[in-house]
Amino acid sequence: MANYSIKDLERLTGIKAHTIRIWEKRYNLIEPERTSGNIRAYRDAELKKLLNISILNKHGYKISKIANFTSDQIADNVNKLSESTTDTVSQIENLAIAMIDLDENKFEKILSQSIIQLGFEDTVNRILRPFFVKIGLMWQTGSINPAQEHFVSNLVRQKMLVAIDSQIAGDSPHSKNFTLFLPEGEMHELGLLFANYLIRKRGHHVVYLGQNVPLDDLIEIEHIRPSEYMLTAFITSLTHCNLQSYLNRLLEQFPEKKVFLTGEQAVSMLDHLPDNVKYLDSPETLTAELNYISSL
Repeated sequence: MANYSIKDLERLTGIKAHTIRIWEKRYNLIEPERTSGNIRAYRDAELKKLLNISILNKHGYKISKIANFTSDQIADNVNKLSESTTDTVSQIENLAIAMIDLDENKFEKILSQSIIQLGFEDTVNRILRPFFVKIGLMWQTGSINPAQEHFVSNLVRQKMLVAIDSQIAGDSPHSKNFTLFLPEGEMHELGLLFANYLIRKRGHHVVYLGQNVPLDDLIEIEHIRPSEYMLTAFITSLTHCNLQSYLNRLLEQFPEKKVFLTGEQAVSMLDHLPDNVKYLDSPETLTAELNYISSL
């Protein structure tokens, strides 16, 4: 169980702190504990309730009406909205609630409904990417633990694999060969899986090596099945010095290949990248590159 300040709740719910105070005083919607210094302290139950209230309020429910709902009535109305709404903010909030409760059925239902409404690619870009940003905020406030993050990551990974499996290998004369991998020690795979989906969807071939690939193994694979393009991500596993050394060795082995880099650690390299290396700051940038490659 986490403790939150009112500022934490503001960041996680999008409801201004002064509004939360008014709702407490006027409607008794939530009841914070008080520290010895008389500072408000909130728990998981208050966070989940405010997330639900935020969803209802954004869809026209007046606070005075919500205040008369029981907890079950609030949840029932939110569930009804989740089945019909195309409001991405509400869907993100609902996914967060499902994550907190480890509610696989609810998470699956919201995600599947979004894929039906928006398609898989837009669901990732408009819902899942902001959702994982929200997870980052929740990490900072201690409102989720590693098990909850792994829980939703594995559910999303399953969706990614199904979407990838539905793509038919390209046989166009414009189809190119890509090798996708994460360096040794790097385990954050969801972004690489989405890149795999985007590349296959646009008719190209992919050798997907996945997580934690030693450089020597990558070199051997490239001798067996050469590719024109490589894509990798630097997120957490390498220090700046090791990253520079790794990239130097990679480019020494494959000087003619086009290499795409993603990940926060790669940002430090932007001023020193050779011409055959391109940093991708978003899936949209990758999509633009793929469209260009397909036109060659």
